[in-house]
Amino acid sequence: MGKIRVVHYINQFFAGIGGEEKADTKPMIMEEMPVISQQLQKQLGDEFEVAGTVVCGDSYFNENLESASEEVLKMIESFEPSLFIAGPAFNAGRYGVAAGTITEMVKSRLGIQAVTGMYEENPGADMFKKHVYIVKTANSAAGMRKDLPKIAKLAKKLALGEELGTPDEDNYMERGIRVNYFAEKTGSERAVDMLIKKIKGEPFKTEYPMPVFDRVAPNPAIADLKKATIALVTSGGIVPKGNPDHIESSSASKYGEYSLAGVEVLTEATYETAHGGYDPVYANENPNRVLPVDVLRDMEKEGLIGKLHELFYTTVGNGTAVASSVAYATEYAKKLVEAGVDGVILTST
Repeated sequence: MGKIRVVHYINQFFAGIGGEEKADTKPMIMEEMPVISQQLQKQLGDEFEVAGTVVCGDSYFNENLESASEEVLKMIESFEPSLFIAGPAFNAGRYGVAAGTITEMVKSRLGIQAVTGMYEENPGADMFKKHVYIVKTANSAAGMRKDLPKIAKLAKKLALGEELGTPDEDNYMERGIRVNYFAEKTGSERAVDMLIKKIKGEPFKTEYPMPVFDRVAPNPAIADLKKATIALVTSGGIVPKGNPDHIESSSASKYGEYSLAGVEVLTEATYETAHGGYDPVYANENPNRVLPVDVLRDMEKEGLIGKLHELFYTTVGNGTAVASSVAYATEYAKKLVEAGVDGVILTST
């Protein structure tokens, strides 16, 4: 019996091609096995052979999702693999979406075992964890030494048809699938044990975790809008024409800060949306539909508000990690407070 053939998918960074400046790299098969694929081979062992490494730039994949995924799938299929591994993507949002997309396609279209790995807050995790096995990783490549063996271990078990343990035992994300098993204690006994541990302040783990929602208490109402400075912030991706800071259309790695000094209305000639998650036609035709500068200027002239803040902040919410969004908001919220802004209108799509 021959070795189990494996195909590895990575982005341009881990392929050693380059960073963000090479994120437009088109799908390609590496002629020489990159270091990360060599490391994966060592973790898999002699029963497995990493037959090929397929690479695609994060921006190219996400901006050409349908055509890029089909092209990548054909490259993977050409190796006739029995196992597919993508990543790990850690907390890189676009990489996570790409890894999740192609892992699901390989599983459903080629009918072979497929695994990927990423940080729990990567947008790709929420999108694909119910459909494919995703190993939980650190939030950066600093965790590679610990995370690659976890991915290899799970991939090997799947390829060899071995029974998987619980998500905690085999380090993969919960998929919402319940499996019956025989416990040593009854449910009532386990519940009492957890209650006693909770009372004593000892660590325990619930058998039925509930979702945790971030609740933010609203600020007090603005006392006098006629004297207030109001700012505009959007996750709808409105940017000056040409997108000067190259904010990504999905899984944004940055936000933009732009001046509204002297701008009475946003026009099709001067502004557009960088967002890739909705039809941009109407937003590009009239950017005020997403960032209502025209209405705020009218309110300013009518004395309904004190003034419109001279700067606006913008990013793309499409697939952007929660952790990234929190970081962006924390940064520009500080700027808004320091500028004496009284209120913010946050628009979406």
